[in-house]
Amino acid sequence: MQYKKILLCLPFLLLPLLPAFSHADIFKFVDEDGVTHLTNVPTESNRKYVLLIKEKRVIIRLKGDMAQYDDMIKKASKKYGVNYALVKAVIKAESNFDHQAVSPAGARGLMQLMPKTAASLKVDDSFHPDKNIDGGVRYLKYLLALFKGNTTLALAAYNAGEGTVSRHKNTVPPYKETQDYIQRVFKYFHQYSSAAKSGDETGAP
Repeated sequence: MQYKKILLCLPFLLLPLLPAFSHADIFKFVDEDGVTHLTNVPTESNRKYVLLIKEKRVIIRLKGDMAQYDDMIKKASKKYGVNYALVKAVIKAESNFDHQAVSPAGARGLMQLMPKTAASLKVDDSFHPDKNIDGGVRYLKYLLALFKGNTTLALAAYNAGEGTVSRHKNTVPPYKETQDYIQRVFKYFHQYSSAAKSGDETGAP
């Protein structure tokens, strides 16, 4: 009896270590030798990938109240020079303002910090709203500087990892989840920007 070989690609094995990668679809392809490869990063353009698993965010609670975090968001936004409406939009897209949100990949808190990212930012408690927001805004500031103020690429890196964006020659990776994420953040960003101009700080979408 013959058994089909299955090879797990390295990025798949290292998934829990990837910073800021809150979602992970799993793809497979079969190479010329009949070996099946599984990966969460389909980087080889000459391969025919098949989507096996579509990972969805798991939210432990859905009781987030955005208004209670406004002062923290404003403080961190001013401290690091990142647009207030953009930070709020990222939090909305990442956790829906649930400070105890956890993704299947292990991202935690309001701005969904991966443990490795949180450690590098010296955030010792990702479920602490103030610490999470401060760390998340610092990371967003770093990504905006890394990609020379390009908000689209910074958001792509926040979702899929800066290494992924770099591997795609500083373009948005061809992943539907990342592309949808960017569109979602910009939708919230415009809503919160308009609300701020009208004096409605909450701007609940």
